[in-house]
Parts: sequence; structure tokens; C-alpha cells
Amino acid sequence: MTFMIIERFYPERVRDLYLRLDQSGRILTPGVSFISSWINEDVTTCYQVMEAESISQIREWAGQWQEYAEFEIIPVIDSPTAKARALNRPYPS
Repeated sequence: MTFMIIERFYPERVRDLYLRLDQSGRILTPGVSFISSWINEDVTTCYQVMEAESISQIREWAGQWQEYAEFEIIPVIDSPTAKARALNRPYPS
């Protein structure tokens, strides 16, 4: 499954978050893969795409960072799959 994770950084913890990321990396839990991320220009919100077999794996990963940000985890599908669902057609392979 693919997930869009929106991280809203706690303003007083942004520097600490980046220091930890610098020292320890993303600290991915088993079964979680990082795809890419984008940060707004104010450095207050991160939009991140990750993959895992279940949302519980993503929640476990987010739990390691909860002192730095608030997390919104959204399961997402690609556009061809969305189109197939909307038009009640077979899913693309």
C-alpha cells in the first residue's frame, strides 16, 4: 500500500528533528519503504510518500517521531487505479 504522510512539525522541535534525521536517518521500521518527501518553504510541514503492507507499520514508524510532529496518514492510490474504480472497470495491472 502507498501512503501520503503529512507531518506538521512542532515549531520548537524543528531543529531537533533535523539533527536527529542527520544523526540517525529515517529510522524506518521493518516493512516500511521511503519513496520521497517535500517540505513547504516555511519548514513547518512535510509531505511524504511511503509504502508498507499495512497502516499499522506506518503508525509504528510515525510513533518514533511523534515528539517532533503531528502525523496525518492517508492511504492513497495512483490515478489509473482511481480511474478504474470511478468508471467501474478492471484495475490496471
